[in-house]
Amino acid sequence: MSDPRIEGLLDGLNPAQREAVTWGDGPLLILAGAGSGKTRVLTHRIAWLIQTERARRDELLAITFTNKAASEMRSRAEMLLGHSARGMWVMTFHSACTRMLRAEATRLGYTRQFTIYDQADARRLVKHSLDAVDADPKRFSPAAVHSQISDAKNRLRNAAEYRSMVGSYFEQTVADAYEVYERELVRNNAMDFDDLLVRTVNLLELFPEVRERYQRVFRHILVDEYQDTNHAQYMLLRLLAGERRNIAVVGDDAQSIYGFRGADIRNILDFERDFKEAHIVRLEQNYRSTQTILSAANAVIAHNRDQMPKDLWTEVGEGDPIKVRVLADEHAEARYVLGEIERLVDEGVSRAEIAVFYRTNAQSRVLEDVLVRAEVPYQVIGGTKFYERAEIKDAMAYLTLLANPQDQVSFTRIANSPRRGIGQTSLSRVLAQAATLGQPVWEVAAGAERVPGLGKAAVTAFGRFMDVMGELRALASGGGPVAELLETTLRRSGYLDWLEAERTFEAQGRIENLEELVGVAREFDASAEQGGLDAFLEQVALVSDADARVDDQGLVTLMTLHNAKGLEYPIVFIIGCEEGIFPHSRSLDEGSLEEERRLCYVGITRAMRDLTFSYARRRSLFGVEHYGLRSRFLDELPVELVDAGDEFVAPAFGGAFAGRASAVSSGSSWAAASAGGSAAAAPSVSYRLGDDVLHAAFGEGVVTGVEPGGIVVVRFARDGSERKLLDSAPMERQ
Repeated sequence: MSDPRIEGLLDGLNPAQREAVTWGDGPLLILAGAGSGKTRVLTHRIAWLIQTERARRDELLAITFTNKAASEMRSRAEMLLGHSARGMWVMTFHSACTRMLRAEATRLGYTRQFTIYDQADARRLVKHSLDAVDADPKRFSPAAVHSQISDAKNRLRNAAEYRSMVGSYFEQTVADAYEVYERELVRNNAMDFDDLLVRTVNLLELFPEVRERYQRVFRHILVDEYQDTNHAQYMLLRLLAGERRNIAVVGDDAQSIYGFRGADIRNILDFERDFKEAHIVRLEQNYRSTQTILSAANAVIAHNRDQMPKDLWTEVGEGDPIKVRVLADEHAEARYVLGEIERLVDEGVSRAEIAVFYRTNAQSRVLEDVLVRAEVPYQVIGGTKFYERAEIKDAMAYLTLLANPQDQVSFTRIANSPRRGIGQTSLSRVLAQAATLGQPVWEVAAGAERVPGLGKAAVTAFGRFMDVMGELRALASGGGPVAELLETTLRRSGYLDWLEAERTFEAQGRIENLEELVGVAREFDASAEQGGLDAFLEQVALVSDADARVDDQGLVTLMTLHNAKGLEYPIVFIIGCEEGIFPHSRSLDEGSLEEERRLCYVGITRAMRDLTFSYARRRSLFGVEHYGLRSRFLDELPVELVDAGDEFVAPAFGGAFAGRASAVSSGSSWAAASAGGSAAAAPSVSYRLGDDVLHAAFGEGVVTGVEPGGIVVVRFARDGSERKLLDSAPMERQ
């Protein structure tokens, strides 16, 4: 006789979801396509295991990546069960590990009251460790070294193992600091966040009785977002699963986009190898998007070799074609997006339904400028508005102080940014002296030796700082281009060197933002009716003073593609779809193109009913003008799904659009154009290998390669860079 409680639990589940929820013992891989209801499956499986008495509440371990996800899973499970989930291990990896370590820490030489160091604490200890090994602070930043140590720990490599693999002076120094860092952690009875995973793995490997006890306790293990696990998390789960092997993992290899954080896609791709008896359930019915959007996502991800194939489908309906728009430059692109937003709002769409995605944070700047001028309220998710980012505010503070030596706020912000030995106490004394004497802070700092109570080291630090600022102010008074002044300021102040020494993705992003600010200054120099530093500062102040009002129509949402994961919007724009931008040039250099394609898949599947891609023929990004090719991902979209507007564009990569006319009702053509509808031939290249050329923006160069589709590869003399350009770029033979 069936149990009505269990039948009620399964009501409303589609066949694949029901299969995943009710699978019995043994390893289970739930391949959950985008928008297929994976959280629902996880929570229903938890409730089903308890209702069918396959496990008590305290015999379940449900692992998530964020506290928010854990809280949501717990509350949903409680609603399904009709009682409290107290005693159930529904938590993040780090929370579960902390609970185990608090009980067993003495076995590893810690007390149960061990301290957990956060990121700031860990960085401070790394700095101490670098000082202990006499590392040059200008060459070895705590951030860069901590990043290396963290990566090693995520791969379960201790200091000795890391040392055995060093291949450079930088890595040798990291190895030295790593040993000191580990000793100091143990001496302080402390663990960093990576240690919570590592030490738990150590505990389970070194003490069989502890491992067997937890294997008995956890009759069933459930893991969310399995594609995002790193090696340490993978080993932890294998050790806990034990001989029962009752582990159910939910994930989507097509949404594995965090390789740069240590996530290892092989964990999900090799699940069947690790658990040969594994049962696989594919959740392919999508409840979010139109079939057109899903078919586009299926087609793009099909180009990846390393994948577990899925075919997303929906009962929502076909929906409108995907729009692909080509614009003259990034300003035209931003104006186009603004025009579409205004049109949609006029039609009754809430701004809260609209999102704009881009590959790098710096790309938001031009769009933000346009939205501010049009008084369109917006928000930046997972980041900060361009002119509110710390590095941009620092750079603007340098320029502000050069224009106004009396500005104490700007002086206070940059005096020790980057760190140059000017502590808060010394800074306060200089500011107090300026207030007492009624003199500009610039003058007081320039004569720091006359400030009462200021130590010799501080006097020297202020002297060096003000010498540099004096040189920069002389340059500023010359009235030259603001872009040149900004570039010189960032370099002479040591700010760029400081970021470059970090060797982290975060620091690289900050450098890109500063390069974009230099691009803003270049635009100003080229177009402003009244030039000069004062006018530039005024322009930026007006643009950055965004109207913070929120009305009934909500906020347009801007974010990077990485931050878009897990979200959904009725209307999505993905801008900047050019080679080198998306896919990012770094992915092409490092061989991570497949992860970039997965990022494109994530972007596509965020859209519910309306999706637009855009790219520019010419773009100034990071202070450099690019004549770009459209992204290969656009060529992978099936032609019958695309509305390409009225533009003719030859395919860059001979993909889905090569030699085919668009089949959408507008009658527009994507890669074929002629009165008779015949396919357009790829343009021939008029340059030959070895030709000397002169480019309007990049100067003199030599042709080093000629590729199909009208592409010329040129190495430029000015900076030694090699660029791929369209044959139609503003360039001529010499």
